[in-house]
Amino acid sequence: MTDFSAIHTPVLLEECVRLVTPALSKPGSVVVDCTLGLAGHACAFLAAAPNARLIGIDRDAEALAMATRRIREAGFAGRFTPVHAAFDELSGVLAGQGVSAVNAVFMDLGLSSLQIDENDRGFSYSHNAPLDMRMDVSQKLTAERVLASYDEHALERIFRAYGEERFSRQIAREIVRRRESEPLTTSSQLNALVDAVVPQAHRPAGNPAKRVFQALRIEVNGELDKLASTLPQAALHLALGGRIVVESYHSLEDKEVKSFMSLGLHADVPAGLPVIPPDAQPFFREITRGALKADESQVESNPRSASVRLRGVELTRRLPERFASRFEHVAQGRSDTGGPAQSGNASRDKYRRGNARRNGPTLISNRKG
Repeated sequence: MTDFSAIHTPVLLEECVRLVTPALSKPGSVVVDCTLGLAGHACAFLAAAPNARLIGIDRDAEALAMATRRIREAGFAGRFTPVHAAFDELSGVLAGQGVSAVNAVFMDLGLSSLQIDENDRGFSYSHNAPLDMRMDVSQKLTAERVLASYDEHALERIFRAYGEERFSRQIAREIVRRRESEPLTTSSQLNALVDAVVPQAHRPAGNPAKRVFQALRIEVNGELDKLASTLPQAALHLALGGRIVVESYHSLEDKEVKSFMSLGLHADVPAGLPVIPPDAQPFFREITRGALKADESQVESNPRSASVRLRGVELTRRLPERFASRFEHVAQGRSDTGGPAQSGNASRDKYRRGNARRNGPTLISNRKG
C-alpha cells in the first residue's frame, strides 16, 4: 500500500472538510472535486460524508491514476468516479455522468504537490528541467513554445498580468533578443536570463524569476480563464443549500474567486432603492468570514500553505434568471489554451457586467455573522 501522506499534505484539510461536508448529509449527495490531485481532500470528504458520492476531475493523467489508486486503497472506490478533464469542462463532465445538480463543488487551485516535486515538468525554478509546465501533457502549448513564438508585447503582457512583474518589458525584450541565437529550452536558462535583467536593488525575496515562472505556468495552462469559466458553471449546477469552496494560492486567483462570490452576496439593486424586490435579494451566503488563512503552526508544518486563501459560499435560493443567463454565456464561451497572451480579461469580465457596474453601494448583504 502506497504511503500517499508522505507525498501530499493537503492544505487546510480540516477547514475544507468543515466547510464542504454540511452540504453532503443527505443520501445520494454529490460532491465534485474539480482539482483532484492526489485525493487528499477527496478522501477526507468521503470519510466524513458516508452518504456522498464524489466525482474527481483532473487534467493530469498521472495524478488521476495515483488518486484513483489511493481512493481504492482507502475503501471508497464504490462512491468515486474519476474523470480526466480540465475543470472548466465541469458541465460536460456532469452531463456525461447523468448528473444535473450537485451539493458541493471544491477547488484546490494551483499546482499539486506531485507537479511541484516532479523535476521533469519544469514547473519549479529550483531544478533544471525542460520548460514544459503543462498540467495536461497531451496539450500542445508548452512554456518553451510560448517563449519561442510570442512576440515581445505578448510576453510583456503575460509577465505583467500574470506575474505582476515590475520588469516585464525588459525581460520580454531580452527573451526576444536572445532567442534569435539561443533558444530558451530549460529552466536554468530562463533563471539566468531573469537574473541578468532584474537589478539587484529591486528584487523580491527569493528567486527573482519566480514571478516569470508563475506567469508562464498560468499562460500555458489557461488557469485564470478556466477558473473564470468554472465558477459560473459550478453555480449553475448547485442544488439549493449546496456549497462552493475554493482554495487559492496567489492574489490573481483569490481576486477572481472573491469577485465571483461577491456577485451573489449582495442585493442586485442601485444604491438608495427603498424596497428590494425578492428577485434582487442575495443568492449566496458566505460560509467563511472573508478568506481563511493557514495559522503559524500549519505554515511551519507545510510551508506551501503560507499563501493560501480559503473562501466558501452556500446557495440560499434559486439563481435569478439574469445571473443564470450571464453564467451560461460565460460557460459556453470558455476559451481553450493555445493563443498568445489572453490575459483573461474578456472571459472574466462577462459575468461581472451589470451587477458589478451598478451605481453605488448595495443595501444588504448575505455574509456570515
